[in-house]
Amino acid sequence: MQTQIKRALISVSNKSGVVEFAGELSKLGIEILSTGGTAKALREGGVDVIDVSQVTGFPEMMDGRVKTLHPAVHGGLLALRENPDHVSQIEAQGIQPIDLVAVNLYPFAETIAKPGVTEKDAIENIDIGGPSMVRSASKNFSSVTIVVHPEDYSRVIAEIKERGNTSAETRRLLAVKAFAHTSEYDAMIHNYLWGRAKAADLVEGSFPDALRVTATKLSDLRYGENPHQRAAAYRLLNAPKGSIARAKQLSGKAISYNNYQDADAAWQLVKEYNEPAAAIVKHANPCGCAEAATLAEAFRLAWEADPISRFGGIIACNRPLDGPTADMMLSKGNKFDVIIVPGYEEGIPARIKERTNWGETICVLEAETPEPLGDMPPAVLTQIDGGLLMQDADTYQIQSADLKVISEREPTETELADLLFAWKVVRHVKSNAIVLAKNKSLTGMGAGQPNRVTSVQLSLQQAGEKANGSVLASDAFFPFPDGPETAAKAGVTAIMQPGGSAKDADAIAVANQYGMAMVFTGIRHFLH
Repeated sequence: MQTQIKRALISVSNKSGVVEFAGELSKLGIEILSTGGTAKALREGGVDVIDVSQVTGFPEMMDGRVKTLHPAVHGGLLALRENPDHVSQIEAQGIQPIDLVAVNLYPFAETIAKPGVTEKDAIENIDIGGPSMVRSASKNFSSVTIVVHPEDYSRVIAEIKERGNTSAETRRLLAVKAFAHTSEYDAMIHNYLWGRAKAADLVEGSFPDALRVTATKLSDLRYGENPHQRAAAYRLLNAPKGSIARAKQLSGKAISYNNYQDADAAWQLVKEYNEPAAAIVKHANPCGCAEAATLAEAFRLAWEADPISRFGGIIACNRPLDGPTADMMLSKGNKFDVIIVPGYEEGIPARIKERTNWGETICVLEAETPEPLGDMPPAVLTQIDGGLLMQDADTYQIQSADLKVISEREPTETELADLLFAWKVVRHVKSNAIVLAKNKSLTGMGAGQPNRVTSVQLSLQQAGEKANGSVLASDAFFPFPDGPETAAKAGVTAIMQPGGSAKDADAIAVANQYGMAMVFTGIRHFLH
């Protein structure tokens, strides 16, 4: 039978709400044990505290590295109250049970995030006693209440006031949270030290032998890719600045699973460009994209690229949303699900909230201003049945040294600018990927086909008359000359592709036959 809580140990780095929490416990007649800075804060807040050193008989040692690692603490936590042998053993040693523990750990994540942090500083913020107490209390959740998050203080106090203790269900739930807390903490330390070892060439290979991914749930989603699938969104512990997972939602209904995927695709694309750029994504592929002197012009060109596919799409811009762009975006008849921008001019969020799509407020995400490709994660994870695949992120930026003109005619300056624009788009299109562009604007796109010539045909079909005078980018080489020939007959004037096919000579011959310029990059950009 569970007895009332009589003794609590409180030792926290995050002191938010801890004085109030301890004060409520003290008013309920619960004895408070504490350490170091927490004990000082509680006393200053008027809470009576017993130093842990009085319980252990040892002073805090080694700059606080050793203070709770003692049988008087862990015996009091781990003793099973329903086990007579355990109870007799702690009584024989003069150990009193500890019924509640409130602990959160040294701020390791915050420390390593500081510019210029040294390894010494990081190591000093590796908590030892804290995780040990959390694990001991969590293991014995049948008797001990463990609290690692300040937001749980009120629930614990309410239950103690009601019944003198927390419920078995609450203790189990809090133990689950506590083990998640220590697991995340250990993963952070492992990832940091592995990264340091890799930088010093102390480990073999580019990827760790054991992969530890830590993430915090942002929210449950309405559903997954389909209504019968459940879903949730998480943010990785080391989510980089400018990532979708760190964006703030300012308006609209809860973002969906598919919205997140399309929003990420659109945002990653506009991050490619230094000049004002806008992109529209539908079903994970860009159906509109443009770079121009102003954001308004970029949006206009992107919006006009595919009047059919853009309906209900996701819009991303790499500049704060200004008045002229908002005017076009919010024009009557325009329908889209989500807007992602790195800020707004004054008054625009209010205007957006007044406008509805399908009877609901438009979903708006405000992301941090990114550097082009500078905030992409160093590695990409993909789930397979029973496992994960890990690879470097495709952040390669085409260099002038990569470009090799292999046709008789060289591209004009305008063609080359359009080819480089299209090359940035094509690596964000599902393979086999073909992109047509003109005046730094997407004119046609073919994606996800099992053969390349079909992707070419789809891009030309989408472009219509705009195909004439456009340039073409292909994410991989042409295995046969039919793709370039189909494009040439539609009026495409220049092609950029990796090269490397056994039939490169046939493709080059087609380019020369039709007077097209052809440039090899030597770089492939598959996106499955």
